Amino acid sequence: MMQQGSWAGLGSTLASLMFFSAVFHRYFPTELKILARRYTRRLMGFFDPYIKITIQEYSDARFKRSEAYIAIQSYLIGKSSKEAKRLKFEVDKGSRNLVFSMDDYEEVSDEFRGVKLRWTSGKKTPLTQHMSPYPPQEERYYRLTFHRSQRELVMDEYLTHVIEEGKAIRLRNRQRRLYTNNPSQNWHRYRSAVWSHVPFEHPGTFRTLAMDPEKKEEIIQDLLTFSNAKDYYIKIGKAWKRGYLLYGPPGTGKSTMIAAMANFLDYDVYDLELTAVKNNTELRKLFIETTSKSIIIIEDIDCSLNLSGQRKKDNKKKEDDDENEKKLPPKPDKEESDSKVTLSGLLNFIDGLWSSCGGERLIIFTTNYVDKLDPALIRSGRMDKHIELSYCSFEGFKVLAKNYLDLDSHPLFETICQLMKETNITPANIAENLMPKSSIATSAEIAETCLRNLIRNLHKAKEEAIQSKKTA
Repeated sequence: MMQQGSWAGLGSTLASLMFFSAVFHRYFPTELKILARRYTRRLMGFFDPYIKITIQEYSDARFKRSEAYIAIQSYLIGKSSKEAKRLKFEVDKGSRNLVFSMDDYEEVSDEFRGVKLRWTSGKKTPLTQHMSPYPPQEERYYRLTFHRSQRELVMDEYLTHVIEEGKAIRLRNRQRRLYTNNPSQNWHRYRSAVWSHVPFEHPGTFRTLAMDPEKKEEIIQDLLTFSNAKDYYIKIGKAWKRGYLLYGPPGTGKSTMIAAMANFLDYDVYDLELTAVKNNTELRKLFIETTSKSIIIIEDIDCSLNLSGQRKKDNKKKEDDDENEKKLPPKPDKEESDSKVTLSGLLNFIDGLWSSCGGERLIIFTTNYVDKLDPALIRSGRMDKHIELSYCSFEGFKVLAKNYLDLDSHPLFETICQLMKETNITPANIAENLMPKSSIATSAEIAETCLRNLIRNLHKAKEEAIQSKKTA
């Protein structure tokens, strides 16, 4: 009987609470409701001694993944593999190791200076996305829980320790990547997939680059100076970036030069396809999603968009010279690109306010026809260093002979040297002639055959040049 009476009393109490709650929500004014919630939270906080800090994957602006979230994710990988009962596993192309991370709503513990802390992972779907025509985008987060008596230690020391250690772990395990931008219509479905990537495995280095040694050394020193100049750029008030323009005929090694730069500096590479960018806003979004220690390249800039020739003249009076130089002419071709990226947007991408987001970046343009580019695009301050990659010199040939045939000298070198003074040939053409075509002959026979093939092609190129001048 006593037990039945207790259950009856509990039921009566719950019914009374529900009744008063319904009356409160229906008849009391909104201001009183807000005040009641505020004091209720304070009352609950008085009895709950724990503080919770949430680190979201994306900021409110939703332009870029949170650097803190990425660092925490790296920091927790080791602890997750040891403690978490539910794990997510993947072979991350951006890492040299297998990656284990906490599954959603999983928990791991940590200890810092004798203090126990707890990390949990979670996700949520914003209510505003339920009415969107696109699939809902889940927002992931990490939540740190600790006793309020440790507030000062956590906020002043522990969080800094986690971020720095996470960045160091990410850098140690990092494998460099080659990125390309995704078509903008896919961004709504895959918010974080603005760029796609594969491992960067190009073997090109300055050692194997066919170029005059003095010019090569000049470029190496310029890169070293840039990579060690963070404090200097802060001192002079400039964004930590540098622009390079690589120009010259096809086959002169522009792509190989970029690979050599990336391998020398240990930078990621972002290959930006401008024709796939819808407008200037998306161009800024792409730039913000790049990381520091990276090279952003636009190959064949003269073919990417209509950024060459005379700019369209506007009948309206221009407020200043910059506006006058940033107008683009309409494309005359029938197959007009859907891209609405303007020269103004591209200039802002290179050296405007948005270019200061992040640091330690190289921006590289390549072109076969430098004269076609708008002067506003390649002036000093935007493309800081112009590097001409022209036809192969004899010094460049010797580098290729060493790479392909392991030759430092040969009796036929003198003939080749004389012919190279009389005609133009690209490093790509020389490399093709030095590529062994047989694996049966001895190395000496292979070298002899390859060099004679090169001499034959040099004679042919010389005769063609002579005939071309006669018919011109």
